[in-house]
Amino acid sequence: MKRKYFGTDGIRGKVGEYPITPEFVLKLGWAVGHVLCKQGKGKVVIGKDTRISGYMFESVLEAGLSAAGVDTLLLGPIPTPAIAYITRTLHADAGIVISASHNPFYDNGIKFFSANGTKLPDAVELEIEAMLDEPMTTVASDQLGKAERITDARGRYIEFCKSTIPSTVNLKGMKIVVDCANGATYQVAPNVFDEIGAEVITLGVEPDGLNINKGVGSTKPEGMREAVLSHGADVGIGLDGDGDRLIMVDSQGEIVDGDEILYIIAKDRIARKSLKGGVVGTLMSNLGMEIALREEGVEFYRSDVGDRYVMEKLKSTNSMIGGEGSGHIICLDCISTGDGTISALQVLAAMKVSGKSLHELKSGMTKFPQSLVNVTMSRRIDLTNDDKIQQEIRAVEKELGEDGRVLLRLSGTEPLVRVMVEGRDETQVDMLARRLALVVEEVTSAG
Repeated sequence: MKRKYFGTDGIRGKVGEYPITPEFVLKLGWAVGHVLCKQGKGKVVIGKDTRISGYMFESVLEAGLSAAGVDTLLLGPIPTPAIAYITRTLHADAGIVISASHNPFYDNGIKFFSANGTKLPDAVELEIEAMLDEPMTTVASDQLGKAERITDARGRYIEFCKSTIPSTVNLKGMKIVVDCANGATYQVAPNVFDEIGAEVITLGVEPDGLNINKGVGSTKPEGMREAVLSHGADVGIGLDGDGDRLIMVDSQGEIVDGDEILYIIAKDRIARKSLKGGVVGTLMSNLGMEIALREEGVEFYRSDVGDRYVMEKLKSTNSMIGGEGSGHIICLDCISTGDGTISALQVLAAMKVSGKSLHELKSGMTKFPQSLVNVTMSRRIDLTNDDKIQQEIRAVEKELGEDGRVLLRLSGTEPLVRVMVEGRDETQVDMLARRLALVVEEVTSAG
């Protein structure tokens, strides 16, 4: 069945535009309470990032859950992965995240964790959508849910983060720039690194409800890069608004993306003989990482783009480490979901144990040039069954040889074909991508 409201990561949109309205979210809380808390009264954890609309949606979710007879545990502003962790440790029936991740403040969204701290299965999301079509009712007054604010949630999570690296690792002598994107990690991430001994320089730790992700964080790493260079820092750590993504900067001011971070974490696990299964990336992951891991004797798997699909592939291959170039890294041997702070800790621990800089650690992987061209479609076609396009793909692949890759993807939200070509020679890659894009444009605009 096609989902009506849920996307790949919950329900998201512009505040005030359906379905991101108080009325809808009130009923969503009620529906979730009925679907996820069937046995007994139940309790649900609610956390949020720092955008101003979080107060409004926190209130209506609490009201909807109360009407369904469900208790709520309110965490306040806290990273998304912390909500997954606390949902599990408090034995709650579900966790609710109020966040639009790396989007601007005027967007917001609602996403969910199961009692195990994992994303909800499709079947459960469909059940919630079906309940949304039912008339909203309220339980008897003596059965209404209560709300309680959990005051030590941040402290619990900080201690958990620190526990994910060996207790022998101390960051003393290391200078770190931490950019919290004026988001959910602003009261957490700096404390984590400080308590393990690092000298911490902070950016993006003054949220006002409107400045989340504004010119800061993992999607805007330029300020972090400048701070690393001006302070002579060892490393920069850039998190996004809800704290589940990580982009880093090395001491030379070079950006270290999610593919490189994933490689460094995997290489560290290999050195410690603790890597289980293979490593999971996506269709867009850099070929250089695949080749570098292959040389280490490690199987590399590709999933569709999106952390939901990375997680599915991790489970199906019995692997522990996966992620995307955007910086969404999943370390299942540490936590049940993507976590920027914990991923950064894994990299810092690798630096300390190996005695190498971040620049040296990432140099084991040579990134291949990628060229991405978006082609607007006049009409939607089946790319896999068009002879002319397939013939051109084969011709491009032949020119690239074994050290090259071609990928055509239809956008899920726009009438676009994304043409990606990857190989060792940047000039050749750009030329072949443009050539293939012209053929795609010609075919999709014909007739």
